[in-house]
Parts: sequence; structure tokens; C-alpha cells
Amino acid sequence: MKCLIYSRVSTAEQFGENQTAQLQEYAAKQGWDVIGVITDTASGAKSMDERQGLKEVFALAHKKKFDVLLFWSLDRLSREGSRKTLEYLTQLDSFGVKWHSYSEHYISSLGIFSDAIISILSCLAKQERVRISERTKAGLERVKAKGIKLGRPNVKPEFIQRAKDLREKGISYAAIGREMNLSKARAFQLCQ
Repeated sequence: MKCLIYSRVSTAEQFGENQTAQLQEYAAKQGWDVIGVITDTASGAKSMDERQGLKEVFALAHKKKFDVLLFWSLDRLSREGSRKTLEYLTQLDSFGVKWHSYSEHYISSLGIFSDAIISILSCLAKQERVRISERTKAGLERVKAKGIKLGRPNVKPEFIQRAKDLREKGISYAAIGREMNLSKARAFQLCQ
């Protein structure tokens, strides 16, 4: 099997050599052909768009340039939460690429329990969505209890009328927005 190694360190002061040396040794013991090592220096909480190395991993996976992605641990791949991490693993699966965590052997799509692992991770992702929703609702209730009004502030009728008057003169929404220090979309809303 062709293997791609992915490592991540949080800061430039950290070194990924320890990770990659052990990962290369592990791959050799498995009889895998290491086609490359990609290392990111970034927080695991950053998205793929903010991590050039991870973006490259998925570009190579899409092109089927390797068979298995080997990483030190799941948090080296992503710390974006279980839902996003599951999306990454599922996307690799959709490309026909297996994945394996060196330090967490049970987090792997190589063994007979790969479907069970994905199911468990899916459940964790679902629970995370529920917790985020509950925290958001609790935060909104706390703000309401303090008497703080939520939503857009009320717009004075004369402000709305000014926007409508400008529109009746044939002025574009973009020009109204510039004139009144609004976005084009907000100018459109006020004129309706």
C-alpha cells in the first residue's frame, strides 16, 4: 500500500521530526511504501483552508495518489470538533483512502471494526451538535434575562423613508447603500 504521512505541530518551535520518524518506522513495519510526509505548523483548531498541508493531503487523496493516511493521533489531524473530524475521515473514505492513527490503533479504517469506529464517531459528532445548540440557547436566554434585546435594532421610520425617497429618484441600491453607509442588501431591504 502507498502511504502518506501527515503530521502537525502547533508552533514553529515544536518539531515534527519525532512524529514523522516513528510514523515512517511504523509504515515500514507494515510493509507500506511511504510516498511522502506532509507537515503543518498550525493549530489543529484551524480549518483545512487555513492549513496548506491538510489541503494538500485531500487534494492528493482526491487524485488517489495514496492508499492510506497515517497520522500520529486524531488530534494531530484535527481539533475542530468531532463533527468536522468525522467529515474529514468520511471524505477520505469516499476517495477510497484508508486512515490510521499511530497512537490510537482503534481509530483506523484498516481493520474489521472500521464501520463501528465511524458509527461511534458519528454519534459523538451528533452529541457535539446538540451540546453546541444547548449552549447557544442557554447563552441567548441569559442575555434575554439581563433585559438585552436581541436582533437587529429598530430602524427609525425617517431613515427608511430617506432610502425609499432615494430609490424613487432612480438611484441604485448600491448607491443608496454608499450614501447611507449601508450594504447594498440592507438598502434593498429598507426600500421594500
